[in-house]
Amino acid sequence: MTNVSLDNYDLAILKTLEQNGRITVTELADRVGLSKTPCQIRMKRLESNGVIRGYTVIMDYGLLDTNHIAFVQVKLSDTRAAALASFNDAVGAVSEIEECHMMAADFDYILKVRTRDIASYREVLGETISELPYVSSTSTFVCMEAVKEHGQVFDG
Repeated sequence: MTNVSLDNYDLAILKTLEQNGRITVTELADRVGLSKTPCQIRMKRLESNGVIRGYTVIMDYGLLDTNHIAFVQVKLSDTRAAALASFNDAVGAVSEIEECHMMAADFDYILKVRTRDIASYREVLGETISELPYVSSTSTFVCMEAVKEHGQVFDG
């Protein structure tokens, strides 16, 4: 992957889209100080260069009854390429795992897991996460409150 050169207009477009991906091109152009056509051309370039990989929805997980967040440190019994690939593939199939990051630490991965409550988390941990390929141990950290998520800061 090659680095993409971004100027202040590109950065302003990205920052604005990060806050509101559904903004109209006209309003986006007004906010960043460009006319509509140059703004649209820049957006298309950012998309074609892979800087903008997609647009997403930010949900209210409290309303969806999936507001329980746990972070799980995972240690694997094998960290050779085939074992890592097997674990990575398996993680992709678990809907409760919202994020998975390989770490440079005394554990191998950290997972962000979203469930309804602690009981449903315990079930996902025991029946699914612990059964993923090469998992030798896990350690759980339960989130008490989300302060900032997806770039949004929440009121306390």
